[in-house]
Amino acid sequence: MTLTATPTVSSSKRVIRIGSRKSQLALVQTHWVQEQLQKAFPDRTFEVHTMSTQGDKILDVALAKIGDKGLFTKELEVGMVNGDIDFAVHSLKDLPTRLPEGLVLGCVTERENPADALVVHEKHKDKQLETLPEGAVIGTSSLRRLAQLRHHFPHLAFKDVRGNLNTRLAKLDAGEYDALILAVAGLKRLDMGDRVHQVIPAEVSLHAVGQGALGIECRADDTEVLELLQALQHQPTADRCYAERAFLRDLEGGCQVPIGVTTVLEGDLLTITGIVASLDGQNLVQDTVSGAASEAEALGTELADRLRQQGAQKILDEIFATIQRD
Repeated sequence: MTLTATPTVSSSKRVIRIGSRKSQLALVQTHWVQEQLQKAFPDRTFEVHTMSTQGDKILDVALAKIGDKGLFTKELEVGMVNGDIDFAVHSLKDLPTRLPEGLVLGCVTERENPADALVVHEKHKDKQLETLPEGAVIGTSSLRRLAQLRHHFPHLAFKDVRGNLNTRLAKLDAGEYDALILAVAGLKRLDMGDRVHQVIPAEVSLHAVGQGALGIECRADDTEVLELLQALQHQPTADRCYAERAFLRDLEGGCQVPIGVTTVLEGDLLTITGIVASLDGQNLVQDTVSGAASEAEALGTELADRLRQQGAQKILDEIFATIQRD
């Protein structure tokens, strides 16, 4: 998608308009950004403007079958280009790695725990993921989670689940599922951390690219907003996420393909581990690279190249073909 950004007029009195999806989690995250900026710049005014995205409207179709990488971002991006809003707050995992012309990733906030979480029905409160009974129905709308869990737990059953967090939890509590796989970060941000029954280790499920961090997208030529957003930039998180996004971008995968990562930053040493898995979990390639954090994007690209040499591209081609057939 190519868009032409509308020029902005800088003014110390300018009201900064923040774009957000209407979901509960999106609003919690956006209001947090608004509050942090208001504290940093008490003389400025920051307003929240909400809109619904395609991903919010289509709730009866599995995400992978819709096929649009901008499901939760496109409408907000059009709003920025048209000058209706000045920047948009995204869960970074939802933000495509290739942005429309004229828009940039203005900052990355400090990351919450990026891991996946097991949330169980009351009858399984004494179980862990590895001890759930054969045939237990696990709800997830993520192909990444699905592929990795099928690899480790082929005896479990998996069923797609859509809707906001409260809707998903209500379906779980009503007995439609034995357990759900959700993001630790989302549960914590909605003060539902008590529903995290088990934090799933990276050895079982590598997390989504950017999971746990917020990404703020804005116009590339809006120097005023870009300067304001630096108050929220968390460079250690940004380095990790830049590597992860470069890895995903090089493999040309959207959020709806089984690609997982984990990154560790120790001093200036950045280590990134990535995985590409087939939908049935039978084929899986994984590798790790390390290097200077200043070379984060190059590390992500190197890891993608390594996995491609080990068969990742063949796996991805087969997945894309399967999704298009369905």
